[in-house]
Amino acid sequence: MKKKSSIRFGPGASSLILIFVVLSMSVLGMLALMNGRNDARLSQRSAQVIEAVYQLTELAEQRRAVLDALLAEPGPDADIEALLPDGVYLEDGALCWQETDGSRVLDCALAIFPSGGDNRMAWVRHDLAAETEEDW
Repeated sequence: MKKKSSIRFGPGASSLILIFVVLSMSVLGMLALMNGRNDARLSQRSAQVIEAVYQLTELAEQRRAVLDALLAEPGPDADIEALLPDGVYLEDGALCWQETDGSRVLDCALAIFPSGGDNRMAWVRHDLAAETEEDW
């Protein structure tokens, strides 16, 4: 005859299982909290970057409005380069300049069309460049 072996759980087994479950839930809760904090930091950083890019774009659009007003006044034979404000230069028939906030640079260029049309200028280049941690 074969002996039947049985496994018996003593009174402390349920306590051990309960402790294991509580520790597992605590670890999962801490991981969820850390994930939430990291997501919040990433969202704040993303919002800061987006706001900075929009500010650079706003500066570029304001400069475009100034240039548009300057080019609307002179006649067709006027010397455009003499009218340009500081930081704006003429290159290959386009007005070029850069807007910067220290860590990002918005490289801008506007093509100039002949006077008399509806549009006097159009964006040719509107490129954003940013320093990365590798550049530091």
